[in-house]
Amino acid sequence: MVWAKRIGTLVRRMPVLVLAIAVLAIAVAGTFHVPAMAQEQPQQNRGWSLRDLLFPRRSERVEPPLDVLKAKPKPRKPKAPRAPAEPQTPIVEKAPDAHTVLVVGDFMASGLAEGLDTAFADNPAVRIVVRSNGSSGFVRDDFYNWPEQIKSLIETEKPAAVVVMLGSNDRQQMKVGDVREQPRSENWTKEYERRTDEFGKAIATAKVPFLWVGMPAFRVPKMTSDMLAFNDIYHKAAEGHGGEFVDVWDGFVDENGAFITSGPDMNGQPVRLRADDGINVSTAGKRKLAFYTEKPLAKILGLAAPGSLAPSTAPAGAPVEAPAPAAAPIVIDRTAPMLLSDPALDGGTELLGAEPPVKANPDLPGEKLVIEGKAPEAYPGRADDFSWPPKASPAATAAADGTATVATP
Repeated sequence: MVWAKRIGTLVRRMPVLVLAIAVLAIAVAGTFHVPAMAQEQPQQNRGWSLRDLLFPRRSERVEPPLDVLKAKPKPRKPKAPRAPAEPQTPIVEKAPDAHTVLVVGDFMASGLAEGLDTAFADNPAVRIVVRSNGSSGFVRDDFYNWPEQIKSLIETEKPAAVVVMLGSNDRQQMKVGDVREQPRSENWTKEYERRTDEFGKAIATAKVPFLWVGMPAFRVPKMTSDMLAFNDIYHKAAEGHGGEFVDVWDGFVDENGAFITSGPDMNGQPVRLRADDGINVSTAGKRKLAFYTEKPLAKILGLAAPGSLAPSTAPAGAPVEAPAPAAAPIVIDRTAPMLLSDPALDGGTELLGAEPPVKANPDLPGEKLVIEGKAPEAYPGRADDFSWPPKASPAATAAADGTATVATP
C-alpha cells in the first residue's frame, strides 16, 4: 500500500522532472560555442523559445558603437616655428704671415677661443691658436704647471699676442709646503698671488704682449664671490707685468650685479648666454667674451679695427704711399626751425595781410593820455573834478549872467 502511494506521487511529478531536465540540457548546450560555419550562415527567422529568453544569440546582442571601441587619436600639438638660422660667417684662408694669437687657460679659455675664431674668421691677417687644458689652474701645479708650460708654448707657437683666461677650477685646497690650505685663507691667497705673478712674469720675459681676461659670474653665489676676489688678483698680476686686464663681468650680470642665464648679446638682442649648469657659456656667450677681447687685441696687433685687413702702422722700410685726396664735404641742407609767431625768420617784418599803421593825432586827449601820460582837465562839476573850491559849470555861469543856455558837453 505504501509503495503504491509513492509510485503514484512519482507519476504525478514526472512532467515537472522532465521539464527541469530539458531546461538543464538547454543551459548546458548554450555554454558551448557555435561552429564558425554555423555563425557565418545567415540565420533564418525562427520562433520564440525558452532558450532565446534565457540565452540570446550573438547576433541579437547589443554591440557598442564603433566610435567607442576604437580609441580616438590624441590631437597633435602644433610644432613651434623654427628660429631662423644665423648666417654663417665666411671663413677665409689665412695669410702665410698672419698674426698668431695664442689663447691659453682652462675650459673657459676654449670657449673664448671659439668666439675669437668667429670674430676674426673673415680676416686673413689673424690666426687663433688655442692651447688650453680644461681641468688646469694655478692650484694644481702638480697636474699642470702653467708658469712652466707657457714658456714652451710661446717658444713653439711664436705668437704676436697671448690671451689668458684661467682660474675657474681654482676653488679648492692648495698644498703649501706640507699643509693643505683652505681656499682664500691667508696662506692660500699669498701662494696664489705668487703663482699668478710668476705666470705673468714668464710671459713678460718672453717679450710678448698679452691680455688677461677676467672670470664672469656663476650661478652659485659663493663661486661668484670667489671669482670677484680672483679677478682682483689677475688684474694686479696683468698690469704688474705690462699686460692688460679685460673685465667681462658686466656682460654676464644684471643691473643689480646678479648672475643671469639669458641677456643681451653683442648686438643687444636677448639670447641665452650660459648653459643649464650655470658655469659653461653658450655659443652666444662665447661670442660675447670675444667681443670684450677683440678691440684691445686689435690694438695690440696694429689693426685699425677688428676685422680690418690693413694694419694701422706700416712696417719699417715699407714704401710710404701718398695719402688719397680728401673727399669734398657733403653739404647738408637743413631748414631752420620757425615759430608761427615770429615772422622775421622768413625774411619779412610783417604778418601776411597786415595794413600799414595809421598815424595818430598827438593833440587828441586819448593820445596824450597813452603816449605822454597827461589826462585831460576835468569838466567843472563832474565826478572827476576834485578842484577846491569847486568851479561853477558853464551852464550855471550863463544862467547867472542871463545869457543863453549853453549845452553841456
